[in-house]
Amino acid sequence: MAPTLLFNALRQATDEEMARDPSVFVLGEDVGHYGGSYKVTKDLYQKYGDLRVLDTPIAENSFTGMAVGAAMTGLRPIIEGMNMGFLLLAFNQIANNGGMLRYTSGGNFKMPLVIRGPGGVGRQLGAEHSQRLESYFQSVPGLKMVACSTPYNAKGLLKAAIRDDNPVLFFEHVLLYNLKEDIPDEEYIVPIDKAEVVRRGKDVTILTYSRMRHHVMQAVPTLVKQGYDPEVIDLISLKPLDFDTIGESICKTHRVIIVEECMKTGGLGAEITASINDRLFDELDAPVLRLASQDIPTPYNGALERLTIVQPEQIVEGVQKILSKKF
Repeated sequence: MAPTLLFNALRQATDEEMARDPSVFVLGEDVGHYGGSYKVTKDLYQKYGDLRVLDTPIAENSFTGMAVGAAMTGLRPIIEGMNMGFLLLAFNQIANNGGMLRYTSGGNFKMPLVIRGPGGVGRQLGAEHSQRLESYFQSVPGLKMVACSTPYNAKGLLKAAIRDDNPVLFFEHVLLYNLKEDIPDEEYIVPIDKAEVVRRGKDVTILTYSRMRHHVMQAVPTLVKQGYDPEVIDLISLKPLDFDTIGESICKTHRVIIVEECMKTGGLGAEITASINDRLFDELDAPVLRLASQDIPTPYNGALERLTIVQPEQIVEGVQKILSKKF
């Protein structure tokens, strides 16, 4: 075991997969000589050359389309979005091409494509650099979506995503890159379709992902001190959802809170709530409670920015509310 920063865990995964499989390559803005905006690809071009760590122009639609074509011909491209919000410029290539080609070609083409990069609300990055794209892409057929939250799952998930024959959107949070954790020295893989039970409890199920996992865990000591016993689940796989793990927890606690950084209107929590009501309505002792970001562009002002996203104290209040049945 060795203490590793999250961005270095991602770098290790990329390096190991490129060494293992010569069809794996990285492309994006400043991924080569500069080493990536958050140093996930630092020095890899020296090891693998400019054609396997390919610096591209500032043209997301073009290099994403090129990656789709590369995946169709048997390569395994990893796109790094300098900021995930910029990939809205490549929405057509990701959705209409990457997401659908395996189906529309009658299975003649596989689509082993990973699209990864920083997103989420950082610290005063402004509205366009604070995007959460999971709600944009959740309804696109053919895409898989995962969100890493620790150095351990970041490395294992990225390795699994690179080996998958389908397009995987790999969400990283800009404020988690310097998170440090001991990870195994030997190779390991984390399944990209499984949730993680972070804390077992019996009173209420808290479903979360990405940075909000850490906000939830900051709230847990206060909740325990107040006599509550929450079960915390990191969804990790946003599409498809691991409903076996979700359902098992709900059948035990009978109460659910969803904590997300995405906006409440049309967010991932709305889809999860609908799925829970469809499948497990009779197991619920209270309506599903959603804690989500404000439906506004993220302010640049630091104090206002903090007010737009869910804070640990709001999670404590949410648990108190759902267990007191005061709706």
